[in-house]
Order: sequence, then C-alpha cells, then structure tokens
Amino acid sequence: MPALLNERDLQFLLYEFLDAEALLARPRYADCSREVFDATLETARQMAEEVFAPHNAKGDANEPRFDGGRVHMIPETKAAWDAFAEAGFLSAHWDADEGGLQMPEVVLRVAMAWFQAANAGSSGYTFLTMGAANLLRSFGSDALKARYLAPMGDGRFSGTMALTEPGQGSALADIRTMAEPRADGSYRIFGQKMFISGGDQSLTGNIVHMVLARIKGGPPGAKGISLFLVPKVLVNEDGSLGERNDVALAGLLHKMGWRGTTSTVLSFGEKRGAVGYLLGELGKGLSQMFQMMNEARIGVGLYAACIASRGHQLALDYARQRPQGRLPSNKDVSSPQALLVEHADIRRMLLAQKAYSEGALALCLYASSLFEDQHTHPEPQARRDAALLLDLLTPVVKSWPAKYGCVANDLAIQIMGGSGYIREYLPEQLYRDQRLNPIHEGTEGIHGLDLLGRKVVMQSGAAYLLFRARVNATIAETRNNERLAELAEGFPAPLSRLDEVTSQLTALLAADPDRALANATVYLDVFGRIVAAWIWLRLAQAADAASESATGADRAFYAGKLQAARYFIVWELPATAPQLDLLAAVDAIPLEMRDEWF
Repeated sequence: MPALLNERDLQFLLYEFLDAEALLARPRYADCSREVFDATLETARQMAEEVFAPHNAKGDANEPRFDGGRVHMIPETKAAWDAFAEAGFLSAHWDADEGGLQMPEVVLRVAMAWFQAANAGSSGYTFLTMGAANLLRSFGSDALKARYLAPMGDGRFSGTMALTEPGQGSALADIRTMAEPRADGSYRIFGQKMFISGGDQSLTGNIVHMVLARIKGGPPGAKGISLFLVPKVLVNEDGSLGERNDVALAGLLHKMGWRGTTSTVLSFGEKRGAVGYLLGELGKGLSQMFQMMNEARIGVGLYAACIASRGHQLALDYARQRPQGRLPSNKDVSSPQALLVEHADIRRMLLAQKAYSEGALALCLYASSLFEDQHTHPEPQARRDAALLLDLLTPVVKSWPAKYGCVANDLAIQIMGGSGYIREYLPEQLYRDQRLNPIHEGTEGIHGLDLLGRKVVMQSGAAYLLFRARVNATIAETRNNERLAELAEGFPAPLSRLDEVTSQLTALLAADPDRALANATVYLDVFGRIVAAWIWLRLAQAADAASESATGADRAFYAGKLQAARYFIVWELPATAPQLDLLAAVDAIPLEMRDEWF
C-alpha cells in the first residue's frame, strides 16, 4: 500500500513554498523549532497510518447505527479519537495559558492533512470539535470557557455546528429555531436541525452544539439571529456532568461517503426546552458563526485536496505495477507488456491528477498561512492584507479543490480500470467521500454568489486589487527568470479578460443583480482556475530555485513540480477563455429557461 500522502511534497510546501521556518522569528513561536514542527508532523503521520487508516474501509462498511437509545459505532473510531486527543492535537494551536502548544496554524493543518487523508469519517469529529472550541474561545464568556473549553481541548467533550434546518439549507437568515430568555440569563432553545455532522456519537461523554437561533419576538432576517452554546448534557459548576439536556437525536442520515461521521437530525426542546447559553452579542450570531464556517470551508478544501492526493498515490502505485498491452510503436506480440505508466494516456491522467491534487493542497496551505499572518504577523498592514486576501479567496479555497478533487478521484478510478470501481479497492470509497465536498459548507452556487456578489466588490474592490497586485508581482518575477519566463506569458490574456468581465458584471449588480449573478458559478470556476494557475507559478518558482543544486530523488521531485506547473498553465488555464466569453456576453440561456420547459 502506498503512503497516505507524499511526505516529500508536504515538506516542500511547508518549508520551501511557504517558508514556515520563518515563523520562528515571531514572539508567539519563540519556544518552537524546526525540530518541534517535524516531530509534530511525524507523530501525525504515524498515528494516521497506525490508528486512523486501518479502519477506514471498515468504518465505511459499518456505519454508525441508532437503536432508539444510543448510537453504536465500531470501536476503532473511539480508539482513534482517544489517540488524537491524548496526543494534544485538539488544542495544539491554543495559547499556552489555555493549555495549548501554540502550534502555528499552517503546521497544524499539515499535521491534520495526514488524518484527513487516512480516514475522513473518523477525523471529522476532531475537525468539528476544533472549530467549535475556537468559536467558544473567541466569543464565550469567562464562565462558559471555564466550564467547557478544557474538556473540549482534552477530548472529554466534542463539538458541532448546528445550522441547517429541515426547511432551510444555506439560507440561514430564514431559520426558525427559537430561543426564549430565562431569568437566570440562560435561554431555552426550541427547533430542529438536520445534516448535523457529529451531532450524536459514542465517543465522548458530552457534545457541545453551536446553535443558531432567533430570539422569540426578535427582528426577521440575519439581525434576529444569535449564537448559543447548547450542551447535550448539562455541566455542573464543579465541572461534573449533570442531567441530560433537552436535545434528542431524532435519527441518523445515511450518506454516500464520510460514513464514519454521523449525520444527524436533532430536536431541541421537545419537552421543556433545551438549555442554551448566549455566545457573543445578541443579533450577531450569523456573523460570529462565520468564523467557524470559514474555518470549516478551508478545512473542507483541505479534505478535498487530501482525498484527491490519496487517490493519486494509489493510482500511481497501481500504474507502476500493472502490465497492460504494448506501446503503439511495438508490434512484437511476444515482447513483455508495458506497464500502465508507460502509456501516454495514463501519464496524461496521472499528470492531471497531480496538478489538481498538489495544486489544491498548496492552495489550502497557502490559505492557512494567510490565516497565520492575519493573527501573528508583526506588521499591522501585513495582517490587514492577509485578512483581506483570505476573505476574498475563501470561496475558491473551499470550492476549487472540491470540484477538481472529484475530477482527480474520477481519474484514479479510470486509471485503475475495473479495480478502480470495485469496493475491494479504495478509489471507489474515496470517490464517494470526495463527492460530498462540493456540497459540504456551501455548494458551488452559494460560493459563486459570495465571490462575485460580495467579495470582489467589498471595500470598493480592495481585495480584488490586492489579489491582482500579488499575481502581477509573481508574473514580473517569473519573467526575469529565463527558465520560467515562458510560463508567465500564459497569464496576461486571461487576467486582462478577468478584469474586464469583473468590472462589467459588478457594474451590472446594482441595476440587475439576478442577471449579473446568474452565471456566478462559472465566474467562480474561472477565478479558481486563475488562482490555481498562480499557485502553480509560485510552486514552479520554488522548485526552480532548488532544482539546480538538487541531486537524485530531489532532482526528479523538482522536475515533476515544474512539469505539473507547465501542464496546468498550458492545458488548464486556457480553458478560461470560452468561459470568460460567456460571462462577457452575460449569456442568459440558463437564466431564461422556464420551469414548464423541463
């Protein structure tokens, strides 16, 4: 069995592409070292291989079940949770005075990549709990943090985000769950939530739900929504568990992938009302929840990249071992068969897989580095720029890896032929796991609307202009490198067209928003291709800088990076041209289609 991920690629991304070692100069990381970073990643790799990966298929085949009283799960999932918590990963990025290790965000996310590649289902609980705990850290009162934060950090409690309702998906401003205030400062929550990942399980003694609800009698829309901490089990003042809260599991949902992570329907307040505690300010719930949602969006992008990368590792290993036919130039039927990897079409598919999966992984880790700079960069302007750029790119970071991760995993099946689509081989499960990611944390359509309708026009286009300046700077640097200059020439035409189309569509927003945003998903795809091409150009820079002095396996590694960059910029980037033509024409064929015509 090949490695879960390409360890050499992770080292390249962390230290050569993102220069994570430079973080050691920041005061927060004064007590860290390259050796600490490497030891953390080695621990993550070993745990992922030994505790998470072995039950990946078993968890898929034996998904959790609900007997009306409790959720039953395979014991390996509990063992994986306990090992993850005992190793300190749940709180590794917290400050030392909170019980954390002050691990840099980008280093933590590389560590998480190992678990995400090993087992999406079992790692889902850790991913959700870390996000819920971060929300509590940001908006919880001292009393709530004293009662709930430490148990979430050491694995006694898990966490969820409870947003979606049976009648509402992404339109969160229309949720109907109600919160009624009580004299003691608490609230009683009434309503139902569904598709809540990790909403019930048998891993922890308690679950901390982050619930969006509106105060009874409050204003309609987003202004009436607040954020509440609602525990599955009430916690006494001394930290011991008390009585069961009025939160009931109405049932489990059965997904095509990520089967090890429960998907639940939860009922709040079937009896006397579920006890909840306000987080942050009244009426600010949706904006506060965006912290966890955006963190989850980058995380889903990373899941997509990791699942695609694992599919690539499997397909590459298979292609290097499986003999099949002969090259067209070989007419000698008595000669040995060629390995799959020797066939040009197989190499084309493997190269596309490599470009999608490694580009997606680099994009997600770049986003994590922006998050890091937003919070710890010593220069105030750099912090503001990082926050602005991350805000703009988040829809792309979530959507592009998810969409093209599906393509990459589809290619893994194609390369492996019949072995690719039978359950005895892993690519079949990986494809099912991957297919959830274009929907998790908002569909492509939602993120297209967000990107074109909000992000590129925010602050009078400041984020878009910053992005374009960064891309232009990379192109200028590349043009000064005779070995890479040709790659830079692929950018001016699509960038110029992107500028024109963006200006045209944003100008139309005020007069006819429905028409301006009708093809926003195509705009998202164009933007994503250009961002990914920029990332590949930067990867080519890093690989080129190191390749001249490299030898042996390293030299081949850098050559592969450069070839993948050439592939993406020459084969994938030009695909934006017809898309931009449709956008420039504000083509209305889909918009003008009528229900009755279907």
